[in-house]
Amino acid sequence: MLRHFQTGLQFCGLVLALAVALLATPVLALEANAYPSDQQASQASCIPLDERQVEGWFESWNQALATGDPVQVAQLYGDHALLLPTLSSELRETPEGITDYFSSFLARHPSGSVTHRQILLGCDEAVDAGTYRFTLHDPEATVEARYTFVYGLEDGQWRILHHHSSLLPN
Repeated sequence: MLRHFQTGLQFCGLVLALAVALLATPVLALEANAYPSDQQASQASCIPLDERQVEGWFESWNQALATGDPVQVAQLYGDHALLLPTLSSELRETPEGITDYFSSFLARHPSGSVTHRQILLGCDEAVDAGTYRFTLHDPEATVEARYTFVYGLEDGQWRILHHHSSLLPN
């Protein structure tokens, strides 16, 4: 009887050890992936960019405004971009919504210039934030606003993924 008891304990110990090993395997695999090797890290690469390139994206956007074509402006935005516009309280989350906003905004023939900016560069993304001034026509006005553009790669193209613009408080 003692022999059967010892055999039962050995069997229970074996089952327990196997259960612990099976439960620990996914955790160890997750930990291995959480800390990639130097070889894995070197395989992930970022497209190099600099501040001048980001400044150029604003100029491209401003030139698109000058065309008066809302579709051309909207094409600079990503497919799932969010526009929080200066002169509308309506969030624009679709290409159609973004085009619609610029249809009315471009009717005022805006011309923008950056008055202050800070650019942050990341891996395949950049943030351009600061203040800008728009000269508007019909009726004549100058609008001072804060802005943030978040740029990122979408299908190999640099696009505006998020654009927030709000009037400067008085």
